[in-house]
Amino acid sequence: MSGGSAAPARAIAEKFPWSQYESFVDVGAAQGMLPATVARAHPHLLGAGFDLPAVKPIFESYIARQGLSERVRFLAGDFFRDPMPSADVIVMGRILHDWDLAQKRMLLAKAYQALPKGGALIVYDSMIDDERRENAHGLLMSLNMLIETPGGFDYTGADCKAWMREAGFSSVRVEPLGGPQSMAVGVK
Repeated sequence: MSGGSAAPARAIAEKFPWSQYESFVDVGAAQGMLPATVARAHPHLLGAGFDLPAVKPIFESYIARQGLSERVRFLAGDFFRDPMPSADVIVMGRILHDWDLAQKRMLLAKAYQALPKGGALIVYDSMIDDERRENAHGLLMSLNMLIETPGGFDYTGADCKAWMREAGFSSVRVEPLGGPQSMAVGVK
């Protein structure tokens, strides 16, 4: 997961206005590539990775090797059963494409509930271009999700923005991150 997260993590660390926020949590953090990258780039931030309990030793070891244990912590949980952790910014990277539409909407609603007023949600994935003509990687990833998961599929930036607005987010926008990855950002 870290290899696929490195480039988007660097782009998010550079493109998102982190100076306006104090804390963040990466939902489905795996080893911790995104939290480490963002925390290194923005020393004022306190971060966390939220993932299943079995991931904790891997995450904590990686964060310790990065010298970030004082500012980045692990939060154990299951985003289907537990509430999302609260932070100024919630990041969901390559999460939504694994799930069906009802589950996607539920996860966005849980993120909205966990954020304070003015907080932001960043969703990044291999979003398909709105015309479904250019991002071949996103289209192939969607096919892959349809084959490998019971209901997962990739989606367009317009789809994600609409779902985020349904959950209550305002000021929703989509920005390319480089390569096939894009991020949708919504503010509560």
